[in-house]
Amino acid sequence: MQPRRAKRQTGITLIESLIALVVSALGILGIVGVQMRTLADTQTTVRRAQAIRLIDDLGERMRVNPNAMLKLASFPSGYGQKASDITPADCTATACTPSQQITHDLYQWKLTVEQTLPLGQASIFEAPGEAGVDGTNRRVLGVIISWRANEREGLATDDIDASKVRQNDGSFSAGTDTDNACPADRICHLQYLPVPARCAPYDNGAAELTAYCS
Repeated sequence: MQPRRAKRQTGITLIESLIALVVSALGILGIVGVQMRTLADTQTTVRRAQAIRLIDDLGERMRVNPNAMLKLASFPSGYGQKASDITPADCTATACTPSQQITHDLYQWKLTVEQTLPLGQASIFEAPGEAGVDGTNRRVLGVIISWRANEREGLATDDIDASKVRQNDGSFSAGTDTDNACPADRICHLQYLPVPARCAPYDNGAAELTAYCS
């Protein structure tokens, strides 16, 4: 009588199963991480496109106001000034003066920024390169729109500071980091708007300059 041979075990052991499970989990986590990064980049692109459209809207409002060039000093508005801080005139019911029209436009525009972007803020400032130019000869406004990105604090700040001016040697002067710079932990979009040139200041001898529109 021949001795019975022990049957050889087949299949995988518990340790091999655990190793396969860990490798699969790491692969899935890697795929999820890539998807989350792609989603965050897509959101940033969409938000930036919205910021560009908002700045274009402000430019259109400036073009509608024929006296925008004479009232350029009325446009600057820092991050701290929200729509709720502005008391606009009702230009839809009665005709507004150029100054009232600017206040009305700023209120409507800042309200749209706050409602469109997450924690949206906007700063409008006179271009630093025109600091020494007479008020009636300034032609450019700078606009920065900032919003809160879906990132951890300290990792999402854009290095934008419009107060830096390029020197003759190509270097930049130190920025003032005020209303013409990107706040911490935010994504920003900077754009410059030329003041409409279809109306020019005209001195008719009165106490205040008027606008002559062709």
